[in-house]
Amino acid sequence: MSITPFKMPVIPLIKKQAYLNLYEKGLREDGRRLDKPRNIEVKVGVLDKAEGSALVKLGNTQVLVGVKAEVGQPFKDTPDQGVLVVHAENVPLASPIFEPGPPDENAIELSRVVDRSLREVRAVDLESLVIRPGEKVWNLWVDIYVLDHDGNLFDASMLAVMAALETTTLKDYEELETGEILVKRDSPGAKLKINHRVVTVTTAKIGNYIIVDPNFEEEIIADYRLVLAFDENMRIVGAQKTGSGGMTLKDFKTALKISKEVAQIYFKALEQTPK
Repeated sequence: MSITPFKMPVIPLIKKQAYLNLYEKGLREDGRRLDKPRNIEVKVGVLDKAEGSALVKLGNTQVLVGVKAEVGQPFKDTPDQGVLVVHAENVPLASPIFEPGPPDENAIELSRVVDRSLREVRAVDLESLVIRPGEKVWNLWVDIYVLDHDGNLFDASMLAVMAALETTTLKDYEELETGEILVKRDSPGAKLKINHRVVTVTTAKIGNYIIVDPNFEEEIIADYRLVLAFDENMRIVGAQKTGSGGMTLKDFKTALKISKEVAQIYFKALEQTPK
């Protein structure tokens, strides 16, 4: 889906100043502190036809993720690994700024940030997806659907992707004499092997303040956003900066400190989700 620039809403200067006045008091429009994320809800198993699925609500932002598994061929340069492909789609009903059409740079950026965050730390055990090296492997198609956009699609999407992958089941299969793989769709199968949990935490610089989990209006007035990906050992496994504002070392250290604290909240939300 594409975003038409002239459809982007404009936040009046007086409202931006109202936000800054609240930040000076350590508060935000919805009553949160600057370093606190919105309420998190994670539900899994929401799509019957998918091998894994999850619905995440982060404040008023809603993201749905489905995982499909199919037997296919590996990439030529990784014959001993399965295939993981992440795709993001901004449903037009999710926001007035989304329009029908091919994925725009925002949807592409979202899918790439999620993909890189998973791939760099080998969150999914791709070697375990091999059926016959160089010939047959499991292909995992991870589809992200933004249903309601009220800011911070990165964190909501990463939570939904991680929850969906953790509930993904690979069906049993049989190798036929012809060499074909017969997938037994009615079999119980086995859980996808996950090496590491990963979450992303998004902070934004607005005026002189660093805030976490920005809503839609806060994203519009932000000088920049910083997305940091962490594994469960709190290692940084990915990073992405959006926006033209400059970042000082002091700002980065502040954002890193806040992000580490919020990452623990996200990991706890995943841990407490019934699987």
